[in-house]
Amino acid sequence: MKRIQKGILRSLLGLLLLAGCSPKITSNFPNKQTKLSLDDKVALLDVTDTLPSDILKVGDLRFQDSGFSTDCNFNSMMNRARKLARENGANIVKINDKKKPDLWSSCYRLKIDLYKHNGDVTKLKQIKLKLD
Repeated sequence: MKRIQKGILRSLLGLLLLAGCSPKITSNFPNKQTKLSLDDKVALLDVTDTLPSDILKVGDLRFQDSGFSTDCNFNSMMNRARKLARENGANIVKINDKKKPDLWSSCYRLKIDLYKHNGDVTKLKQIKLKLD
């Protein structure tokens, strides 16, 4: 019996460590659209980039440091945002607020809005992610 309890305790501890290492992501999708395929392009717009006209707001994301976060560099966060955008039918990821890592947090903290645009998003000025 003690062996089973120890096994369960180890499993729970392992899950907590894995979950605790990810950044905290808060999401809200009041206008969820049809899921996009991997072939559909998703534009990544920075704070200073302008949005096109004729867009529909799909939802918003907020990336925060959970206190034990790892893998929370800018590229990782934007790739997660792109994945969540595709899953919810958005083809524009627009950063509204960006805080770089500092003394208090080793992670980027981002506030992002997700939009659906019927035009060609490849023609928009956008962020170019770098290889890590």
